[in-house]
Amino acid sequence: MKTRFMGRKRRSELNSRSGVDEDPLDGVANLFDVAIVFAVALMLALVTYHSLPELVSSTSNVTIVKNPGTEDMEIIIKQGEKVEVQKITDEDIYGMGKKLGTTYLLDSGEVIYVPDNATK
Repeated sequence: MKTRFMGRKRRSELNSRSGVDEDPLDGVANLFDVAIVFAVALMLALVTYHSLPELVSSTSNVTIVKNPGTEDMEIIIKQGEKVEVQKITDEDIYGMGKKLGTTYLLDSGEVIYVPDNATK
């Protein structure tokens, strides 16, 4: 009688499992997906906070001056999908060229560029 009882127990255990083992890493894959969504949402929130939605758009052209007037000043130029970062240095550059316009530094710290009307 004991052997018969043991046999029933084994069959019931097999039926409750249904023959499929669970993968213990399924939860890790879901956490990775959540982390990616969170990172993208955080980047979009930062861009929106700085009022620069043009950086996300592929059709707009944007030029940003970062840290103006300091030693670590950078110019960020975005044209369509291409983004270029130029670091400003104190190096003297020599060469031939033509005058394009004049820049003025206002008391508020703003820099205004006025192009020349004459084309040479």
